[in-house]
Amino acid sequence: MTSAQTFDEIRSAAQQGDMAAQHNLGLIYDTGRGVPENDAEAVKWYKLAAQQGSMGAQYNLGLMYANGEGVPKNFVKAYSWNSIASAQGYAPADALKSLLKEAMSPEQMAEAQSLSSRCFASDYELCD
Repeated sequence: MTSAQTFDEIRSAAQQGDMAAQHNLGLIYDTGRGVPENDAEAVKWYKLAAQQGSMGAQYNLGLMYANGEGVPKNFVKAYSWNSIASAQGYAPADALKSLLKEAMSPEQMAEAQSLSSRCFASDYELCD
Protein backbone atom coordinates (compact mmCIF):
# COMPACT_ATOMS: atom_id res chain seq x y z
CA MET A 1 0.00 0.00 0.00
CA THR A 2 1.49 3.32 -0.96
CA SER A 3 1.18 6.31 1.28
CA ALA A 4 -0.95 7.94 -1.42
CA GLN A 5 -3.48 5.11 -1.37
CA THR A 6 -5.44 4.01 1.63
CA PHE A 7 -6.66 0.49 2.16
CA ASP A 8 -10.22 1.63 1.45
CA GLU A 9 -9.18 3.17 -1.87
CA ILE A 10 -7.38 -0.01 -2.92
CA ARG A 11 -10.30 -2.18 -1.85
CA SER A 12 -12.77 0.05 -3.70
CA ALA A 13 -10.72 -0.10 -6.91
CA ALA A 14 -10.33 -3.88 -6.53
CA GLN A 15 -14.07 -4.32 -6.08
CA GLN A 16 -14.60 -2.32 -9.28
CA GLY A 17 -12.39 -4.77 -11.18
CA ASP A 18 -9.05 -2.95 -11.26
CA MET A 19 -6.46 -5.69 -11.86
CA ALA A 20 -3.55 -3.93 -10.15
CA ALA A 21 -5.68 -3.08 -7.12
CA GLN A 22 -6.87 -6.70 -6.91
CA HIS A 23 -3.27 -7.91 -6.94
CA ASN A 24 -2.28 -5.31 -4.34
CA LEU A 25 -5.22 -6.26 -2.13
CA GLY A 26 -4.12 -9.89 -2.38
CA LEU A 27 -0.63 -8.86 -1.27
CA ILE A 28 -2.04 -6.87 1.64
CA TYR A 29 -4.05 -9.84 2.91
CA ASP A 30 -1.21 -12.28 2.15
CA THR A 31 1.31 -10.36 4.23
CA GLY A 32 -1.06 -8.91 6.82
CA ARG A 33 0.24 -5.44 6.05
CA GLY A 34 -2.15 -3.07 7.81
CA VAL A 35 -4.84 -5.75 8.17
CA PRO A 36 -5.00 -9.17 9.83
CA GLU A 37 -3.35 -11.76 7.56
CA ASN A 38 -6.03 -13.71 5.71
CA ASP A 39 -4.83 -16.28 3.18
CA ALA A 40 -8.31 -17.07 1.88
CA GLU A 41 -8.91 -13.38 1.09
CA ALA A 42 -5.46 -13.18 -0.52
CA VAL A 43 -6.33 -16.12 -2.78
CA LYS A 44 -9.66 -14.53 -3.71
CA TRP A 45 -8.01 -11.30 -4.86
CA TYR A 46 -5.02 -12.98 -6.48
CA LYS A 47 -7.38 -15.18 -8.48
CA LEU A 48 -9.42 -12.23 -9.72
CA ALA A 49 -6.26 -10.42 -10.84
CA ALA A 50 -4.75 -13.62 -12.29
CA GLN A 51 -7.87 -14.17 -14.38
CA GLN A 52 -7.35 -10.71 -15.87
CA GLY A 53 -3.78 -11.59 -16.84
CA SER A 54 -1.70 -10.25 -13.94
CA MET A 55 1.52 -12.27 -14.09
CA GLY A 56 2.43 -11.34 -10.51
CA ALA A 57 -0.96 -12.49 -9.26
CA GLN A 58 -0.67 -15.71 -11.28
CA TYR A 59 2.69 -16.39 -9.65
CA ASN A 60 1.41 -15.53 -6.17
CA LEU A 61 -1.69 -17.67 -6.68
CA GLY A 62 0.61 -20.52 -7.70
CA LEU A 63 2.60 -20.01 -4.49
CA MET A 64 -0.57 -20.18 -2.43
CA TYR A 65 -1.52 -23.49 -4.07
CA ALA A 66 2.04 -24.82 -3.69
CA ASN A 67 2.07 -24.05 0.03
CA GLY A 68 -1.58 -24.81 0.78
CA GLU A 69 -2.22 -21.27 2.04
CA GLY A 70 -5.85 -20.24 1.80
CA VAL A 71 -6.53 -23.23 -0.46
CA PRO A 72 -5.78 -26.94 -0.25
CA LYS A 73 -2.23 -27.72 -1.37
CA ASN A 74 -2.40 -28.55 -5.07
CA PHE A 75 0.81 -28.84 -7.10
CA VAL A 76 -1.12 -29.23 -10.36
CA LYS A 77 -2.83 -25.85 -9.97
CA ALA A 78 0.38 -24.29 -8.60
CA TYR A 79 2.33 -25.48 -11.64
CA SER A 80 -0.44 -24.44 -14.01
CA TRP A 81 -0.62 -20.84 -12.76
CA ASN A 82 3.16 -20.53 -12.72
CA SER A 83 3.39 -21.99 -16.20
CA ILE A 84 0.99 -19.33 -17.44
CA ALA A 85 2.98 -16.55 -15.76
CA SER A 86 6.23 -18.00 -17.10
CA ALA A 87 4.87 -18.24 -20.64
CA GLN A 88 4.16 -14.52 -20.50
CA GLY A 89 7.73 -13.76 -19.46
CA TYR A 90 7.43 -13.58 -15.67
CA ALA A 91 10.87 -14.91 -14.72
CA PRO A 92 10.22 -15.61 -10.98
CA ALA A 93 7.70 -18.27 -12.03
CA ASP A 94 10.45 -20.32 -13.71
CA ALA A 95 12.15 -21.24 -10.42
CA LEU A 96 8.91 -22.34 -8.78
CA LYS A 97 7.98 -24.36 -11.86
CA SER A 98 11.29 -26.23 -11.60
CA LEU A 99 10.76 -27.00 -7.91
CA LEU A 100 7.22 -28.18 -8.51
CA LYS A 101 8.26 -30.35 -11.46
CA GLU A 102 10.67 -32.24 -9.20
CA ALA A 103 7.86 -32.95 -6.71
CA MET A 104 5.25 -34.05 -9.26
CA SER A 105 4.56 -37.38 -10.92
CA PRO A 106 4.47 -37.62 -14.73
CA GLU A 107 0.68 -37.90 -14.50
CA GLN A 108 0.47 -34.71 -12.44
CA MET A 109 2.73 -32.93 -14.91
CA ALA A 110 0.51 -33.97 -17.81
CA GLU A 111 -2.57 -32.79 -15.93
CA ALA A 112 -0.89 -29.47 -15.07
CA GLN A 113 0.18 -28.86 -18.67
CA SER A 114 -3.32 -29.66 -19.90
CA LEU A 115 -4.85 -27.33 -17.30
CA SER A 116 -2.42 -24.54 -18.26
CA SER A 117 -3.30 -24.87 -21.94
CA ARG A 118 -7.04 -24.98 -21.26
CA CYS A 119 -6.84 -22.01 -18.88
CA PHE A 120 -4.77 -19.85 -21.24
CA ALA A 121 -6.84 -20.77 -24.31
CA SER A 122 -10.09 -19.95 -22.52
CA ASP A 123 -8.84 -16.49 -21.47
CA TYR A 124 -8.66 -17.73 -17.86
CA GLU A 125 -12.25 -19.01 -17.71
CA LEU A 126 -11.40 -22.75 -17.42
CA CYS A 127 -8.64 -22.75 -14.82
CA ASP A 128 -10.09 -25.01 -12.13
